[in-house]
Amino acid sequence: MPLVVLCGLPDSGRSQRADELRRALEAEGRPVTVVRDADVLGAGESAALREAYSDPTREKALRAALKASVERVLGPRAVVLLDSLNYIKGFRYELYCLARAARTPLCLLYCLKPRAPGLREEEEDSHPQAGAAPGSWRPRAAEQEHGPQAGDTQEDRAPRQEACEEGPEESGGFGVTEAGAAEDAEPEWVGGQEPGPDLRFPPELLDSLAQRFEAPDCRNRWDRPLFTVVGPEEPLPLPQIWAALFESQVPAPHQATQSQPLSSTNFLHQLDQVTSQVLAALMEAQKTAVPGDLLALPGTTERLLFTRPLSMAELSRLRRQFISYTKMHPNKENLPQLANMFLQYLGQSLH
Repeated sequence: MPLVVLCGLPDSGRSQRADELRRALEAEGRPVTVVRDADVLGAGESAALREAYSDPTREKALRAALKASVERVLGPRAVVLLDSLNYIKGFRYELYCLARAARTPLCLLYCLKPRAPGLREEEEDSHPQAGAAPGSWRPRAAEQEHGPQAGDTQEDRAPRQEACEEGPEESGGFGVTEAGAAEDAEPEWVGGQEPGPDLRFPPELLDSLAQRFEAPDCRNRWDRPLFTVVGPEEPLPLPQIWAALFESQVPAPHQATQSQPLSSTNFLHQLDQVTSQVLAALMEAQKTAVPGDLLALPGTTERLLFTRPLSMAELSRLRRQFISYTKMHPNKENLPQLANMFLQYLGQSLH
């Protein structure tokens, strides 16, 4: 089933958004599995979380544990929500490859902390939100029921959607009916107050995380479809998330996400032995050869055009390249032709 990667700083309300999305999916009969840092840190999660994000080695181990947890539960039944910072684009790419290998859709939900209420316009320009993007599409039924809010401009009341998002403007799924949209659009925070600071992260650690935060970019294939929500007052784009998870075409796995074919137990041994024999025979044959001769080596039917004396260092480098390529595409049917294949490779590489 699909994978939803939540991304955002600790004080962005990310975990509340994960709970809101989980309830909306479960209301539609979709089983949901939420993977959080606490699931892999266990007891003493607050202290362990501070230590993990303060130490690069422990943080790397935490990301590996999160990835392993996602891989275990990623299957044909439950929707998986990964609720963590996920602020490193390299880790998001690993999750993208993981979902693609499992042939399941993936989308990214980026949570941004709202600006301070009393921030003037010039201060907003001088302190922009990292990676800030336009708000998500507001459910039309929720707008009709609640009506325009005081102080909203015509642009604010219009439905909005990120330009980089893919998918239809309106689709089936949860949050489409008037009652369902109005109920799902309600934020979890009481009175529309923004979430308070996460006490598990001291201010200096929050500043460090903000400085090395790599905001999602919808131009990267591993960061799309990307949905951005700013603050608790903006409802989740539930119709678009539904379309991305359940109505989009699943990308086919590529070579980076597929397991290499199994080779016979003696394939590498024979490959090493055959290429060594060809090099030894070639070094011996070129002692009496003159440029323009076609060298016939034992165990081969191909001929190598001799143009110049070859050093063992140059031949060894070409041999290592041939072995590296052949190991990526092992085939037992090629065993009798390994010597000829290596000789052809030498002929193409030397001219």
